[in-house]
Amino acid sequence: MSDSRPRIDTAGRRARLGRRHLLAPACRAARPEEVADALVALHATDAATVHLAACARLAVPDPAEVERALYDDHTLVRLLSMRRTLFAVGAGLAPVVSSSTGRAIAAKERAGLVGWLATGVGWDERRLAEVEEKTLAALTARGTATAAELAEDVPALRESVVVSPGKAYEATVAVSSRLLRTLAAEGRVRRGRPRGGWTSSSFRWTPGTAFAELSAPPAAEARAALARRWLATYGPATVEDLKWWTGWTLTDTRRAVAATDAVEVTLDDGTTGLALPDDLGPVPEPEPWAALLPALDPTAMGWKARDWYLDPDHVPQLFDRSGNIGPTVWWNGRIIGGWAQRPDGEIVWRLLTGDGGGEAAAAVSAEAARLAAWVGPVRITPRFRTPLERELSGRR
Repeated sequence: MSDSRPRIDTAGRRARLGRRHLLAPACRAARPEEVADALVALHATDAATVHLAACARLAVPDPAEVERALYDDHTLVRLLSMRRTLFAVGAGLAPVVSSSTGRAIAAKERAGLVGWLATGVGWDERRLAEVEEKTLAALTARGTATAAELAEDVPALRESVVVSPGKAYEATVAVSSRLLRTLAAEGRVRRGRPRGGWTSSSFRWTPGTAFAELSAPPAAEARAALARRWLATYGPATVEDLKWWTGWTLTDTRRAVAATDAVEVTLDDGTTGLALPDDLGPVPEPEPWAALLPALDPTAMGWKARDWYLDPDHVPQLFDRSGNIGPTVWWNGRIIGGWAQRPDGEIVWRLLTGDGGGEAAAAVSAEAARLAAWVGPVRITPRFRTPLERELSGRR
């Protein structure tokens, strides 16, 4: 039986990626807000990733512009959301992301905190509420503060819990760490400027605005809106890709898709994909392009099924054991290698495939020089180390 559905081949998917992910030079953006909107969300678990991912797609890379959006204008908002992962999203999309995923995760964080404190330090919910009220009052009074500074004002925050006692990975966790994480998930506090440079994950805290107070659609409507936004950037893609990217249940994912106007298409490997109705025709290939993308870049982590842009044989070198991808080298919509920064600042890379030949190598070299120019004296060590990145950097 013949397949009457529209067919979108791998070349078409790679052309879309180069244009819509702002990686082809002619498609680069002017502002980091445009990058976040184009990609739906920027991974923010590693503080450096937000800056590296945005600047890779800016016509004029400038980490100060990313800091402006995050800390001055608040046009980029960090949210614990998809897959219980920290993302930076545009302020206009934040209520949708919160309603579709963030609120449910915040509720789980709250329940986990209550149980953790009851077992670890014997607090009940009344005691927790008292400490939270004092913490928020202290933060409001200071305007901005580190966890240590808040613990000076609220001594209860100094209490700690030993987790995994007797295990090789036993650790002592301060109450302040878990409590502030929950308040941030609820939007009641916000990560302010880091104590160090833009690669630092040691943040000051500032008062936030609870997302529950923002104008947001109901959860089902928000999931449909987020699915539509995601398909506009990552489509064509499968239901499984969307389920993985969001962390939703299969039922919620299917309902969200059904509430959009997405249509079924056939992908090169014969699987069924989804695309928006205005995205069924051919997309012109952009000019040849290369990119050096950071660990956890949203493009590299955009799909569950990655064979169309990543050779499975290269996964052990480019991913850690938890499934986090390291820094990658791209050529025309395909990962062809990895890169790292050495302690002296040099940007080094290795190509794992001969795709593109000398043209690709020259383009990668130019991108490495572009990256080194704007990074300057800053030193980058990904939070999640991968075998190839460790080898290239010389830092174990």
